[in-house]
Amino acid sequence: MRKAAPSPWVPLEEAVPIDLFRAEVEAWARRLGVTPREVHLRPMKRKWASCSSRGRLTFDTDLLRQPAEFRREVIIHELLHLKVPNHGKLFRALLRAYLASAETDPPTP
Repeated sequence: MRKAAPSPWVPLEEAVPIDLFRAEVEAWARRLGVTPREVHLRPMKRKWASCSSRGRLTFDTDLLRQPAEFRREVIIHELLHLKVPNHGKLFRALLRAYLASAETDPPTP
């Protein structure tokens, strides 16, 4: 998922706290039945997130200032790579299914 141009400035009080973001990741990990080895946040120039073959997820700190729906999509996308390491048909089908279910029944952190 390529990173778009920087979003407009968001007041700090509208940004999601790191602890809440980590709770979102943990809740989705439980729902997807995966366990990331590590979860990191750091500035990234070209991507919103990445997943290593060893199970390390890295998220861009700018993601904390994005809308909840977009954060959810990025989180699910990266967590699914712990099940399916590519962007093939199975990955895309699972992503669509989890995103659709997220709209009707989001997990609780």
